[in-house]
This record gives sequence, structure tokens and C-alpha cells, in this order.
Amino acid sequence: MTVDQMSTVADRPRAATAGRTRSAERPRSTMTARRHRAFYMFVAPWIVGFLLLTIVPMAYALWLSFTTFDGISPNWHYVGLGNYRELMNDSVTWDSLGRAGLFALVSVPLSIIAGLGLAVLVNRPIRARGLFRTLLYLPAVVPPVGAGIAFKNLFDQNAGATNGVLTFFGFDAVGWLADPYARYVLIMTVLWGAGNIMIISLAGLQDVPRELHEAARIDGASSWRTFRSITVPLLSPVLLFQTVTGVIASVQTIMPMLLAPLATTGGLTTVPQSNYTYMIHVFSQYFALGRYGYASALLWVLFVLILIATGLIFRFTSGVVFYNVDPEAKK
Repeated sequence: MTVDQMSTVADRPRAATAGRTRSAERPRSTMTARRHRAFYMFVAPWIVGFLLLTIVPMAYALWLSFTTFDGISPNWHYVGLGNYRELMNDSVTWDSLGRAGLFALVSVPLSIIAGLGLAVLVNRPIRARGLFRTLLYLPAVVPPVGAGIAFKNLFDQNAGATNGVLTFFGFDAVGWLADPYARYVLIMTVLWGAGNIMIISLAGLQDVPRELHEAARIDGASSWRTFRSITVPLLSPVLLFQTVTGVIASVQTIMPMLLAPLATTGGLTTVPQSNYTYMIHVFSQYFALGRYGYASALLWVLFVLILIATGLIFRFTSGVVFYNVDPEAKK
């Protein structure tokens, strides 16, 4: 057998191995391509909805913010940054923004504390625990319109149940839906729906390892010390999520304010001055005054401010948020 024949025989196993490797890679690559196609097919409805219902309206509102469009008349003009310069000098805009910020500063911590407190209560081994969880969560699923109407009827000065109780005990009726009490009714509306925060906090509490609590009890730590030093740090990602989403939601609150008006004149709702927040100002510019361009500029300014506020929250809480990551997951 010649040298060439010997080399040919030796190369046959290598060629067969390479052929099997290529045949194994082809099905593997085909399977990967199918998975990619399936992934994009599943996310395609969300992507299309996000583009059509979020990106396009935002781009349209950005274009409107540079015009004097009123929603009806074709006679509009491009004013560039005119709307933004006007809102920078508008004291009503900044006053309403300050009320929205104050409302977020008060309502977000109160709702988080209330939701966490309820979660701690219903996390205990008590009878009918599931029933209590359901009852406490029910207000969170009530639509905002229904909640606003319910509170409006409850705190009505003439026929409300609250004033009915007060007059029964000899007290004077209170104008709950007027200044200065309207802001407190609004905060009660927010706290009434604390069941949503309760459910999220409850999920976080059940994820806290019991071994840590048992070790703390063995070391003689009190219940409050255990809650403060173990439970709260492990819940910090959940609390951060609730803070960010709560701030975003609170500065955009509008429905309860519109459903509890001080008066209605000329078909337009007039809310109490204490509840005249930024979104109410935007609503009045859009639908009462027909200033679509100026209102769109207001919304884009709010969008930028929310981004800044969210970034600041993440920046200042980076050192106090504890993420419990499994060391094996990093490998």
C-alpha cells in the first residue's frame, strides 16, 4: 500500500466525523431559527401595539407641541418653542406642578406603608386568611370612575353618608369636596386602593427566607428588630418598584379629581384649588380651552420630569436596595 493510499484511508474517519458534525449543526441551527421566529411572532402584537399606541401618539404630541393647533380649525401655525417658553413663564403651570409633587410626596409613602402593613397582617397564620386577603384587595379592582363616584356620594355635603353620621352626633356638616378638605378626600381615595400594593408586598414577604427569622429569634431579636433589619432590607427591591410606579401614577392622577368637582359652570368642571394639579391643568388646556399645542407641550415636559425623577430615585437608592441573588445563578 502506497503512502497516498494510507493517507486516504486515514482521512476517511475524519471526513465521516466532519459530515456528522455538519449534519448535527444544521438541525441545531434550524431549531434556533425556529425559536427566534416563534419569539418574534409572540412579541409582534405587543411591538405593533407599542408602536401604534405609544410611539406614534407621542411623536404626534411632540409635533403638536410646536404648533397652535386647537383640534378643530385647519388654521394653525408653527411656533417652534413658543409653547415651551410660555409654560416656563406660566405661574398656574408651576403651581399645579407643585401640588402634583406634594400629592405624590404624601400619597406614595402613605400607600406603601398601608399596603405593607396590611400585607404583614394577612401574612400571619390566622383563620380565614384567604377571605381577608380577598376583601382587602377588592377595592383595588374597582375602576377609578366607580371609586370616584362612590367617594363623591359618600362625602357629599348635603346627602353624603359621612355628613349624615356627623349630624347624627350633633356636629355640623362639612364641605368635604371643597377646600381645604378636598385634598384629604383625594388621599383617602388613594389609600382605599392600597390592596394592590398589599398583594405585591405579600408576595415579597413570602419570598423572605424563614431561616433568617428563626436565626434572629434564636439570637433574641425582637419582632420589630427582625422586621427592620431583615424583612425591610429583603423587601427593598419591592419597595423601590412601588415607589417608582407610585410616583408615576400619582402625578398623573386625574379621574378622582374630576369626579369630585366643586362646581360645574358652563358644562366645565371646576375642581377645588387644592386639587388643581398638573394633569387637571393639562385637561383644562385640552378640552376646556382647545389649546392642543400648549397642552401637548405640558405633557412632554411632564414626561421629561418623570424620567428625571425616576433617575434620581434609582440614583439615591442604589446603596440601600438589597438584591438577593443566588450565587449559583451567576455561574
